[in-house]
Amino acid sequence: MNNIKAKRPGPLASVRLFFTDRDKLEPAVITLLAAIFAILMGVGLIFIVSKDPVTSTKNFLLGPFLRTYNFYYLLVAMVPITFTGLALCIIYQLKYMSLIVDSSFYTGAIVATAIGVRLALPAGWHPAVAMLAAGLAGGLIGTLPAILKIKWRANELVSSLMFNYVFYFFGSFVILYFLRDRNQTILASMPFQKTFALPKLVENTQLHAGFIIAAVFVVLVSIFLFRTKWGYQIRITGANPKFAAYAGIPVASVAIFAHFVSGFIGGIGGAVEMSGLYRAFIWQMNPSYAWDGVIVAMLARKNPKFVPVSAFFLAYMRVGADFMSRRGDVAFEFITLLQGIIILILASDKIANYFKARRLRRNALAAEAALADGATGISGVAGKGGRA
Repeated sequence: MNNIKAKRPGPLASVRLFFTDRDKLEPAVITLLAAIFAILMGVGLIFIVSKDPVTSTKNFLLGPFLRTYNFYYLLVAMVPITFTGLALCIIYQLKYMSLIVDSSFYTGAIVATAIGVRLALPAGWHPAVAMLAAGLAGGLIGTLPAILKIKWRANELVSSLMFNYVFYFFGSFVILYFLRDRNQTILASMPFQKTFALPKLVENTQLHAGFIIAAVFVVLVSIFLFRTKWGYQIRITGANPKFAAYAGIPVASVAIFAHFVSGFIGGIGGAVEMSGLYRAFIWQMNPSYAWDGVIVAMLARKNPKFVPVSAFFLAYMRVGADFMSRRGDVAFEFITLLQGIIILILASDKIANYFKARRLRRNALAAEAALADGATGISGVAGKGGRA
């Protein structure tokens, strides 16, 4: 008996299949149109509010590439939103709407700060230990909304937003009473030990090894979601929890585990941000990278493989807006409006459903016409046979 193994399509065949499979192509086109529309909307706003719109538009669109420092800054800006985007890809594959990643990221930064200030460890091991501890803390925090939903049916979005405030003020309490540098006029921790810093990838820039760590996690999360049993269980549970339970998948355990992994990634992201960019904890407010992660995950269509592309696009807009605000008369905050436009477009299922409904209607009409033609042909043949 011959065993025939199905061969996976090659790269060219995969590309051809992508462009011919409308179910895959339509979401990508909608995402691309959302990005283009947001940029065009930004240019339109610049022409409305700026006294020198041409220069402001040039700074917005080309600013990240006009100077080498700006481009490296763009790569640095990608790192935290890559981590939060990856974390939220896991949550969204589960079809949950939790934003507890914000708490995981912030608490991970606090835990890393404590280790960076209090512990004396060799270089290399110091940030690694901080990342592991921050990841574990972030993972435990990440499970809280899932547990509340499973045990008491509490809405995970509401509970995660409430927890974000709780852990933000808890982290501020820890910095204020246990780690604060009393010589500073602002709320800041004591300086990190030198062994805590991640190495720089390019001298005289802020680009650090966290960029490579983020790239590694893109690969690991992609493998986790699409090449492991746990990732398969997460996707099946998100697609149909009742079917997953009928198939023997422990739905509650899978939900808690997915939230732990998501929080673990978020916690590591907070530790990487601290050890890569800062010499002390100086955040006066929660940077709320989870909200940027929402946009990154939505642009990536919940697929970790596309998170670097969406993170690059969002960082490009942010760096361009920052460069433009420094050189012109348009405030940096206008980028928030563009992010809101992207979310509104991507969150609207009516756009995707409209194209899908049109295609299904056209296919149904074509199939009905084919059946009618077939029935006419059969009746014609039967009539000729009767006359014979």
